[in-house]
Amino acid sequence: MSEDIIYPVREDLAGLQPYGAPQLEVPIRLNVNENPYAPSQAIIDDIASSVAQAAATLNRYPDRDFPQLRASLADYLATESHVRVSPENIWAANGSNEVMTQILQAFGGPGRTVVSFAPTYSMYHEYARDTNTRWVQGQRDPDFHLDIAAVEETLRRERPSVLLLASPNNPTGTALPVDDQKRILDIAATTGPQINGRATSTIVVIDEAYGEFRRAGVPSALELLDTHPHLVVSRTMSKAFAMAGLRLGYMAAARAIIDAIMLVRLPYHLSDVTQATALAALRHSAELLGYVDSLREERDCLVSWLRENGFDAIDSDSNFVLFGQFADRDAIFHALLTHGVLIRVVGPNGWLRVSVGTPQETDAFKQALKEVTA
Repeated sequence: MSEDIIYPVREDLAGLQPYGAPQLEVPIRLNVNENPYAPSQAIIDDIASSVAQAAATLNRYPDRDFPQLRASLADYLATESHVRVSPENIWAANGSNEVMTQILQAFGGPGRTVVSFAPTYSMYHEYARDTNTRWVQGQRDPDFHLDIAAVEETLRRERPSVLLLASPNNPTGTALPVDDQKRILDIAATTGPQINGRATSTIVVIDEAYGEFRRAGVPSALELLDTHPHLVVSRTMSKAFAMAGLRLGYMAAARAIIDAIMLVRLPYHLSDVTQATALAALRHSAELLGYVDSLREERDCLVSWLRENGFDAIDSDSNFVLFGQFADRDAIFHALLTHGVLIRVVGPNGWLRVSVGTPQETDAFKQALKEVTA
């Protein structure tokens, strides 16, 4: 009987495979841009104690607006980026994935368009698909930077409700210069969809998932929030914070944007356990981010090493490096895997991406790469 059942799956989902990087048990895992340094025992103990306290009231729903967490995130941003954002202008969710989905639920949907420029984060297209938002993808220059004239032409032609731009960009690692951000924001002020005969603004989302890894002198888009009310800056605790397993992403934006997000959020979407863990991690932000400087140094040394050994490597403001170019990148990927090194096949054809690990992990990657390309 079950063989006769036909399920009414959405037609645009039929035959698709779910997103996911390979999850393989190998000695060296450098494929999903994690911070390779686990939290200390003191942090583990504080998290465990905080979760135990939360467990005592798990019979009650969590605070759906989580003001304490929003205030702590605002304090962190003031320290990290030297920009004071009101807690009312902060919103958090289960990873930056849910933040992005909520943005498109509020501002996208049927009859609306979201734009981005490839190569960029492969999940952006899926956020659009999952919210029934039309997806338009432009192209970056051969050096992976944005052509502002092409961005303007695309925005004026498509009139999107949302523009997604990662800075640093994934998988290239390139940061979007602040002057380019300003020019794009100025253009986007009047390129949104027409409503009642009037042009609206395109919501510009600057995705700073890897923002803490940016090089000295590279500012955060948070500095532009006060003067550009159609800007959203997205962050995460998964990368520099070494909290990928926590699943906590957040955004800073104008209150009107936050109010729209609250219309579409699921009730009580952040559990008490998630809130307690995030608050404990934020109390130890200085220690958790203590390896960021060494990871930056390791990244820059890796770029230099790759170039010295005959590979192309892109200057990076993130904790990963895009390198190549290979006639058969899949063959290189599988050859590295036989040496116990897992990296990522992603981005333009011919290129591979490797996360920055510990010095020992990076050395293992270098040795394996030399052997498989000898």
